[in-house]
Amino acid sequence: MNARVIVGAATAAALLSGAAFAQSSTVNGAAGGAVTGAIVGGPVGAAVGGVAGAVVGTAIDPPPQKVVTYVREAPAPSAKVVVKEKVVVGQALPETVVVTPVPESPKYSYAIVNDERVIVEPSSRKVIQIIN
Repeated sequence: MNARVIVGAATAAALLSGAAFAQSSTVNGAAGGAVTGAIVGGPVGAAVGGVAGAVVGTAIDPPPQKVVTYVREAPAPSAKVVVKEKVVVGQALPETVVVTPVPESPKYSYAIVNDERVIVEPSSRKVIQIIN
């Protein structure tokens, strides 16, 4: 019974600590979660923290406000782009969609698809944020 309580506490602590570390961007991903888990719960905590950190560390960080403002105010192209697939955060845009780099922010590009403005990661074409 004590082992279950310890493992449960280590799991909860690792999940919460991993989330806090990932949000502060000082330690990210599986490695950060494992370190946090090891500190909190020893070897079992390291294993649990590594898994939790991997999940938390892969979350997409929101773009800075200046990027959101730029994409919101950028002029729309004359030709409308329509795709059958639903535009979803975390999913890549089809290759047929042209993405445009955001000036002064090379980490971000944008597109206007199905009348929605979206911010994407240029290398993977994954949607980071949909602008409403």
